[in-house]
Amino acid sequence: MEATRVTARILVVGGGGREHAIVWKLVQSRGVREVLCAPGNPGIESLAECVPVPVADLDGLVQLAVERAVNLVVVGPEDPLAAGLADRFDAAGIPVFGHTAAAARIESSKSWSKGMMAAAGIPTARSLVATDVDSARQAIVEIGGDGPVVIKADGLAAGKGVVVAGSRIEAEATLGTVFNEGATGGTLVIEECLTGAEVSILLLTDGESVRMLAPSCDHKRAFDGDVGPNTGGMGVYTPTARIDPALMARIEAEIVAPAVREMARRGSPLRGVLYPGLMLTPEGPKVIEFNCRFGDPETQVVLPTTVGDLGAWVMAVASGTLDTTPQPVSSGAAVGIALASGGYPGAYETGVPIHGLDTVASDPEVIVFHAGTRRAGSGEIVTAGGRVLTVVGLGPDLASAQAKAYEAADRITFQGKMMRSDIAARELNKR
Repeated sequence: MEATRVTARILVVGGGGREHAIVWKLVQSRGVREVLCAPGNPGIESLAECVPVPVADLDGLVQLAVERAVNLVVVGPEDPLAAGLADRFDAAGIPVFGHTAAAARIESSKSWSKGMMAAAGIPTARSLVATDVDSARQAIVEIGGDGPVVIKADGLAAGKGVVVAGSRIEAEATLGTVFNEGATGGTLVIEECLTGAEVSILLLTDGESVRMLAPSCDHKRAFDGDVGPNTGGMGVYTPTARIDPALMARIEAEIVAPAVREMARRGSPLRGVLYPGLMLTPEGPKVIEFNCRFGDPETQVVLPTTVGDLGAWVMAVASGTLDTTPQPVSSGAAVGIALASGGYPGAYETGVPIHGLDTVASDPEVIVFHAGTRRAGSGEIVTAGGRVLTVVGLGPDLASAQAKAYEAADRITFQGKMMRSDIAARELNKR
């Protein structure tokens, strides 16, 4: 571990709530002397220098890293990874925490990922690939009969490329719409509809060793009671009683380790975050999907409850020395509530002034991570996206963390503010 404790200048790529949480954790690391963020956001400004280079400007990001003599780049979002940003940093000789484009296929192509899981013997939902409406109709019947099925866009869709259809008729009715959306790439994955409790696990890997972080539970549906359209995530909490140490060990042995081995065998070793979304079925844990980056909003609750030096871990991943680092441990509980613009995940207004941020800024048990915000010409912070803020409450247990999160969320206002009122409620009601 000591070998990785050099004073590093780190560039974080991204400008959402996930990147705010990554920067927040990195600036606490002993071996990190400076953090830059491109493009960043108004919440990150107080922690790091924000440089207005868009995440889609791959050449500009490499140029920034070279000009500022960056020691390590941490790539937040999935889109630049799928586009080959890590490959460009590799070519420039700049250490990077983030997967190559070839490795990022574990997320960027659902059909490719399914093939990888089949080869590795990883438990997952039965599925078929469809490339047109006719083959999709056949797959719907074969997988689900007249019952429920899951329809997934093959490509990246910001967490919104999934339709859970309750029947064959409902599934067939969605085909014209989903095939016209760009994320399909002309390909759909039709899956068996798994039942059980859904959980997320973030882990770090250098392609050989693995460091597991605490499990968390996301709330993807837009409205209370888990109804409405899927979103990027309306709230999240950690820990969860759904996963005990024995089940965590089983997940690592049956899902994580085989995936890491198979990716290396294919010549596309992982180097960064692997984030499996899991369904805890009666037959055991099964993979819903693999993601190749820190989850959003999962990161906003997992990193604040993780005890340890994130800077040392990400530098060890980039250098292939993760086996020299300690295992992460978690402490306490966290509940994160997404404050969203009215209309999300559909059309929504931006540029709406946000009030009350100063009323929670000094509370040590509250962290407000900025997602879709910007600073207006007047200097005030306004909305700039669908999910605007993640308000995180911390506490010794889930109930106190939930109470703190909602107390803070109620004090932050903007016109059209939308949030769920039941984040972590199901977990707490089971206790």
